[in-house]
Amino acid sequence: MRFEKAEDLLNLAFAMQSSADGVSLADIEQMFEVSRRTAMRMRDAVLRVYPQTEEKTDACRIKRWRIPSATNGRHLALTPDELATLDMAAKAFNGRGLRLQAKALRSLCGKIKSFQKCEASRRIEPDLEALIEAEGLAARPGPRPKIKVEHLHALREAIKACQIVEILYRGKGKKEAEVKRVAPYGFLYGHRHYLVGGGTEKGREAARYHFILSQIEDVMVTKQGFRRDPSFDIQSYAEESFGIWKEKPLEVVWKFTPRAAEAARDFVFHPSQKITDGKDGSMTVHFKAGGMLEMAWHLYMWGDQVEVVKPAALRKMANGHARKWDGLP
Repeated sequence: MRFEKAEDLLNLAFAMQSSADGVSLADIEQMFEVSRRTAMRMRDAVLRVYPQTEEKTDACRIKRWRIPSATNGRHLALTPDELATLDMAAKAFNGRGLRLQAKALRSLCGKIKSFQKCEASRRIEPDLEALIEAEGLAARPGPRPKIKVEHLHALREAIKACQIVEILYRGKGKKEAEVKRVAPYGFLYGHRHYLVGGGTEKGREAARYHFILSQIEDVMVTKQGFRRDPSFDIQSYAEESFGIWKEKPLEVVWKFTPRAAEAARDFVFHPSQKITDGKDGSMTVHFKAGGMLEMAWHLYMWGDQVEVVKPAALRKMANGHARKWDGLP
């Protein structure tokens, strides 16, 4: 049985209570992407359950409906997914240097959780902890891959429950999709989004594999569980690379010219980076990571204003494409 319609009615009821001005039919159409006739049926369904709903006409002669405060309060419950999403958003702000916004969002999350009853908090804490550990954030602006929401939801549920999944996966260069059995560990978000999965075959449980989320054509959560490796941490795993691609971490040293140094100081190139300043005004950044191709992509925007000191393979890869650059990032 599908419960999407019931969920929509509950969300509409919460919207009618949380809005100071009330909700109009046009608002319902926009919120749920439905026709005017469906919006009227949804409104009527809520009015039958909440006869105390107030109806008023605004200054533009548009009818609006509002449920009095506290009517829904006893039914309101937070989910681990909602709280984990708030935590992810705070991490995204912090990763972009917006620490004030990150602090405000974490404060909001704390205030919201304070309204939960103790027993409700105890029920959601294990799932919340699992989701927060699973979401490896490496978000970037720009084009985004298409991912089916139901696939992401199923994978998140499997991560929380430590259940093996069977995914129908179309690998790179493959014309047909293949079934893969995976122990889901978490996600890495970047120019492409990946599922990080562990092996399920005996002797290969510790292996880690990446699956592009947009190339997963179907997900089935099995009834078979798996024991999560307690030593695995998605954040530490993500920090081994400059981007998403996994390579053996190498010592990386980039030297920025005095002209570029001021702009370079505004960047965090890697969580483990160390900065040294030259007497001539130059700046050198040191860190350890893999992912040379993604490093080369980033270095391109600095042109001839950066010298790759280490590793030699990256220097050969990047210097051949360096160009005289008038504008800095």
